[in-house]
Amino acid sequence: MVLVPAGEFLYGDTNERVSLPTFYMDKYEVTVGHYESFLQTTGRMKPKYWDQARQDSAQNRPVIGVDWYDAFAYCHQYGKRLPTQQEWEKAARGTDGRTYPWGNVEPSSRYANVAGKDWVDPIPGNYYSGLNEVGSYEDGRSPYGIHDLAGNVWEWTSSGDPNNLVKVVRGGSWHDEPKNLRSATVNLVEPSVRWAIVGGFRCAQ
Repeated sequence: MVLVPAGEFLYGDTNERVSLPTFYMDKYEVTVGHYESFLQTTGRMKPKYWDQARQDSAQNRPVIGVDWYDAFAYCHQYGKRLPTQQEWEKAARGTDGRTYPWGNVEPSSRYANVAGKDWVDPIPGNYYSGLNEVGSYEDGRSPYGIHDLAGNVWEWTSSGDPNNLVKVVRGGSWHDEPKNLRSATVNLVEPSVRWAIVGGFRCAQ
């Protein structure tokens, strides 16, 4: 995990000044290999697309098809929790109000796994082939050295509406246009969703 120091940062499209206490964030998205260990320990139901993970080739790719409840349970299992959307954004933007984790330069294959693929995966029936291994983009790291906070797969946060009807996901995916990779972009989805582009996550503490 990586330390994100206490203090103010510029939050959202309006660059509101928000102050957060110190917290830790996972350096990488939870991988297939990590999630496989979690399943073996807990006996929890396998996520959607798990048969596509092909353990020998996807161990270091982010797990997908995980709903919010699975992500919550995973973090809790290891004494952690899902980040709030404010924590997630600070981890991505730092304190200088940058547009993307790496700065203000438009997304490209140098920085992130961003759209350039069609919705139909390049290998039919295997959505994992649209993902890249975690940590593949050194130049795309956030100011705190956290990887893949833009592209690859939308990530769950703990934030949502008071009735828990929707949850906030952040970061965009391999299928998204560059504008969705902005660190301030908010997407709302039902917590039971298990889509190929939604269901990634990392834990905070």
